[in-house]
Amino acid sequence: MSTRTPTQQELIAHGNIPRHVAIIMDGNGRWAKNRGVPRIMGHRAGRESVREAVRGCSDLGVQVLTLYTFSVENWQRPAREVNALMTILRQSLRAERKELDANNVRLNVIGRVHELPSAVREEIAATQDYLSSNTGMLMNLALSYSGRAEIVDGIKRMLKDAKEGSFDPARVDDELVASYLSTAGLPDPDLLIRTSGEMRISNFLLWQLAYTELWVTDTLWPDFRRAHLHQAIADYQRRDRRFGRTD
Repeated sequence: MSTRTPTQQELIAHGNIPRHVAIIMDGNGRWAKNRGVPRIMGHRAGRESVREAVRGCSDLGVQVLTLYTFSVENWQRPAREVNALMTILRQSLRAERKELDANNVRLNVIGRVHELPSAVREEIAATQDYLSSNTGMLMNLALSYSGRAEIVDGIKRMLKDAKEGSFDPARVDDELVASYLSTAGLPDPDLLIRTSGEMRISNFLLWQLAYTELWVTDTLWPDFRRAHLHQAIADYQRRDRRFGRTD
C-alpha cells in the first residue's frame, strides 16, 4: 500500500469510484480505554469520523454509504451503554441535519427498526423528512441490524408471500432473494472498510458482501479521517475484480 495519500482529484481522475462503500466502525471502546476515559467518550469522538466519511464519499461521487451503527448483538451490552448510544444517535441525527442537507445527502435505515426506542424512530423519521428533497448520496444506517437476522426476516416474508400465492417457489433465484432484503434496490457494496484491525465481518451484510473488496486498517474509528478513506479507495482502484472469472 502506498504511503502517499492520493488527492480527491486524483481518485476521481483515475475513475472506478466504488458505487457503494460500507464501513464497520470499530474501535470506539479501545480508543477510550487507551485514553483512560469512559467508553461513551469513544462513541462521541466517533461522530467526527462519520462526518469525514460522509463528506469524503459524497465529494467523490459515491452513491451509497452504509454504516454499521448498531447491531442486534449490541442490545446485549450494559443498559447504561445502550441508553447512552441511543441518546448519541438521537442527538447526532438532529445536529447533523443541516450538514447532511448541505451535502445533498439522503437518509435510509436498515435493520429491525421497530426494536429502536420510539424517540429514536421519531428522530429518524424527522431527519428523513428534512432530507427528502435531496438527490445525492444515500447514507444507509444499519441499526438493530445483523446479516443473519436480515436473511431470516426476508425468508419469513418470502414464505408468507409464497403461501399467499404471490410467486411460484420454483422461480426463487438470487434476484428474488435480494428483493426481500433490506437493501433491495441498492447495489451491493463494492468496498468494505473495517477499522481497528479486526479481520472479520461481524455478521454484516452477509448476502451483499459476496464479491465485495475488503480493506482493513489498524486505525481506531475515532481516528479515521478522509485520508484513510482516500487510501482505501486508491487500493480498491488498483485491484482486479474478476467475480470468479479469468482475465
